[in-house]
Amino acid sequence: MSGLMLLDTPSLYFRAFYGVPESVTAPDGTPVNAVRGLIDMIARLVQDRSPDRLVCCMDADWRPAFRVEALPSYKAHRVADDGGDQTPDALEAQLPVIDAVLDAFGLARIGVPGYEADDVIGTLAVRGAADGSPVDIVTGDRDLFQLVDDAGPVSVLYTARGIRNLQVMGEAEVAAKYGIPGRGYGDYATLRGDPSDGLPGVPGVGDKTAAALITRFGSVDGILAALDAGITDGFPAGARKRMEAAREYLASAETVVRVVTDIDAPELAKLDDRLPSEPRDAEALVELADAWNLSSPVNRLLNALSR
Repeated sequence: MSGLMLLDTPSLYFRAFYGVPESVTAPDGTPVNAVRGLIDMIARLVQDRSPDRLVCCMDADWRPAFRVEALPSYKAHRVADDGGDQTPDALEAQLPVIDAVLDAFGLARIGVPGYEADDVIGTLAVRGAADGSPVDIVTGDRDLFQLVDDAGPVSVLYTARGIRNLQVMGEAEVAAKYGIPGRGYGDYATLRGDPSDGLPGVPGVGDKTAAALITRFGSVDGILAALDAGITDGFPAGARKRMEAAREYLASAETVVRVVTDIDAPELAKLDDRLPSEPRDAEALVELADAWNLSSPVNRLLNALSR
């Protein structure tokens, strides 16, 4: 394929950190497992998928104020004592190295203040599809299933089984897996909840009821409109009463769950996302590879980029 590839970079480096042993270290003993793993993931993706453009999307704000204001429980369980997130120290120390390596390669790397990587991905995916580019989103986060769009086309390359065994998720695959309209994952997640994000869901509503409601009414807005209209047909037993009781939550959760697709930021407008065929700063890349024991993965990515 060719087109635009958007990396959910935090998802990938967390996966690398937990998938590559911490015994993989730099000469001074500092773990570099996340750095090495991420570089190898990018090399594999470039080699196997051959994108023309690629963006490493970052979290400039992992818990944006607008989402916390809407739903205070959003990611509250991940807040550390100092108010930051609970990133392991051994991973935190590698993040500046990741940034430096990506920059030396000349790979586009961007986060936007006040937004998560998901929102950057959503905005770039919509723009890319509007320009006629096929878009692949690489992530281990199911929240991004809400962006699939066969007309775009926008697909998610889901990493749950690893980079070598990516699950390509389009509208048909989402529909088959969850029993919902292909673009209805955000509404589905709102109803059933997501403990990993501190999203409680509607009490008493599980996967089957959530799928039935989204299939029948199309969206949370559609459910609320049915409630307002006094419609009773199509609500599983007890579900109408549960939806009525959850109106306040549903209004708040929409802001939390919905990926932003229209960020207006100058750094996005001037982004150069062309995939480089050679490093932007070869000297810096050599120094980083030597200092952090990264020669093998750096060479693998260089080979992939030069093809």
